[in-house]
Amino acid sequence: MLSRTALLEYIASNYAVEAEYPWKKFPRYAVFRHLGSRKWFCLIADVDKQKIGLNGDGKIDLLNLKCPPELIDSLRQAKGFLPAYHMNKTHWLSIVLDGSVPYSEIFELLDISFRLTQ
Repeated sequence: MLSRTALLEYIASNYAVEAEYPWKKFPRYAVFRHLGSRKWFCLIADVDKQKIGLNGDGKIDLLNLKCPPELIDSLRQAKGFLPAYHMNKTHWLSIVLDGSVPYSEIFELLDISFRLTQ
């Protein structure tokens, strides 16, 4: 399972940006932006499982990324992918960070999101 810490380290080392925590009400919601344009390319949020249609109590980490719509349509058929949480569902996708999506695929999708938001 990809931990939040490992994901934060990957983003910092590959994109040279640090997490921003803009909401006091949601202190674990981490936003990542391009240095120049300040556009978001990634959001990590801990969300109640029931709010996103998952069984069980408690929170789970989600990763929101921008992707091409045709890729989103196919990915949402697979385990671990959901319609984007609080984002445009045509252009953004949520990945449940529960181990169901391999690291390599998450990192590849992060790269796509970074390029699409430049």
